[in-house]
Amino acid sequence: MRSARTALHELDEERLLRLVARGDRAAFEELYRRTSPWMAVRLRRRCADEQIVAEVMQETYLAVWRAAGAFAGAAAGGTAVGWLWTIAARRLVDAFRRRAHHAEPPPAAALRPVVPAAEEEALAATVGGDVGDALRRLAPELRQVLQAMVLDGLSVRETAVLLGLPEGTVKTRARRARIAMREALA
Repeated sequence: MRSARTALHELDEERLLRLVARGDRAAFEELYRRTSPWMAVRLRRRCADEQIVAEVMQETYLAVWRAAGAFAGAAAGGTAVGWLWTIAARRLVDAFRRRAHHAEPPPAAALRPVVPAAEEEALAATVGGDVGDALRRLAPELRQVLQAMVLDGLSVRETAVLLGLPEGTVKTRARRARIAMREALA
């Protein structure tokens, strides 16, 4: 048992996913041990509701267990971590949609000002002053790319996978966002 755990510890995430696809529970546990802490942090950056984060984490890893065989890997230009994050990001969007669809607004909701999205609140807390104002004035599609690449530290490829865009589009939007930011701060 000790040598099997040591062997799993030495494998990269892509190889672990290949073992998970074959039904290897120990490989799944190792993958979860490695990836769940950063996954939770990234989800919390986008959602302050711990219940939603917990649901998304559970749904993500259930999807990984069920669909690990669908991971194309480096052959398709992806990474195991990028694939995991794509699943989690989509599950988070689904959770937001479910909550919005099932939630009934309180009677006094019309009197309250519009509450910024969780991402906007996180962005405001992370980036303030003139930079924060300039970032919030960007078009949403430009801001998404800039947030993923700068605040989350994702590569162009990972951002493309996360947002479901071609890499060329990500590069173009990142360039346009940087130009807009320079102009706004000049």
